[in-house]
Amino acid sequence: MPFSAPPPASGERYLLSASLDNARHLSSLLRAVHFQYYATCFATASGLRVTVENAKCIQANAFIQAEIFQEFCVQEESVMFQINLSVLLDCLTIFGTSSLPGASTALRMCYRGYGYPLMLFLEEGGVVTVCKINTQEPEELLDFDFCSTKVVNKIILQSEGLREAFAELDMTSEVLQITMSPDKPYFRLSTFGNAGSAHLDYPRDSDLMEAFHCNQTQTNRYKISLLKPSTKALALSCKVSIRTDAQGFLSLQYMIRNEDGQICFVEYYCCPDENITEAEL
Repeated sequence: MPFSAPPPASGERYLLSASLDNARHLSSLLRAVHFQYYATCFATASGLRVTVENAKCIQANAFIQAEIFQEFCVQEESVMFQINLSVLLDCLTIFGTSSLPGASTALRMCYRGYGYPLMLFLEEGGVVTVCKINTQEPEELLDFDFCSTKVVNKIILQSEGLREAFAELDMTSEVLQITMSPDKPYFRLSTFGNAGSAHLDYPRDSDLMEAFHCNQTQTNRYKISLLKPSTKALALSCKVSIRTDAQGFLSLQYMIRNEDGQICFVEYYCCPDENITEAEL
């Protein structure tokens, strides 16, 4: 780290302090969940989770493991605050989004505790900028209770397969219908737009399919307007895990590899718009 934040005044300590040699690693992940102004930051010894919600129907989580940072220190069991994500992204990219070859923006991030701002110290080319962003008390977050024991169906796809699907399907449709089944069609994506119905099938032995664990046939519909923000994470990812539980709640977990080859995850949870029975198909 080319510089360090000054020590806290009056002997106070920072509850959270973290350093990154390249702030773009953080900003690209945060941009993948940036579909609302405010986000809740939750820090523990294992890393940082940034959560964004909308209409109590969709939740996005960006997970940045402690190992990604050059320094990551949390003085309490957990530290939690709400912040304006738009402002945070503006600050992280204050030197621009495209650095010169070999150049990067170094970041030191400090938070003293409840009522204090989040402080960012950004340095590039010998120029240091200090940003103070007001924090707020976090609101209660949705708990989708998506533990592995409640997962009914799960597949892992190479992301290019899902990117092709979103490019080919009719996005004038209000809903995306997802069918997961131990039998044919195995994994089907369907839309019902202005041009009529469109279906895209993936056999379980497809080259794009990395894992296939389906226990029962499920068909659920999800509002495309809720799923569209997740395409930001899809564009960055190399693999995606698609899971559903017995109620049809959807989990999309994107595995993202940064420029240094480090792995991070962005996860989207979405409520079903409709549960479709076989009689309706």
